[in-house]
Amino acid sequence: QVQLVESGGGLVQAGGSLRLSCTASRSIFSINAMGWYRQAPGKQRELVVVMTSGDRTDYADSVKGRFTFSRDNAKKAVHLQMNSLKPEDTAVYYCAARVVRGPNERDYWGQGTQVTVSS
Repeated sequence: QVQLVESGGGLVQAGGSLRLSCTASRSIFSINAMGWYRQAPGKQRELVVVMTSGDRTDYADSVKGRFTFSRDNAKKAVHLQMNSLKPEDTAVYYCAARVVRGPNERDYWGQGTQVTVSS
């Protein structure tokens, strides 16, 4: 079991920055993948960034060069630094984790944090 708690959302003007954090209830060292998704009103949830084994990090094209994912194993946390924010980045952002044990895998989600970018 892994509980994930996000923080850091809020209201910001276009061009501004926010830093989201996600803290896990246990060590993230053995979690196979962690990342961030987002869901805008009326749209499907979409991948923002994911870090998999070997610290490979994949970003959505729409955020490349603006968002940076980081992982702090000691603090059981991951972060998403979001710069040059645009109104289209407005969404609820969810932290996600995938744990794989042999043939079994399970996904965990945080409760989400609202990010609103005003024009």
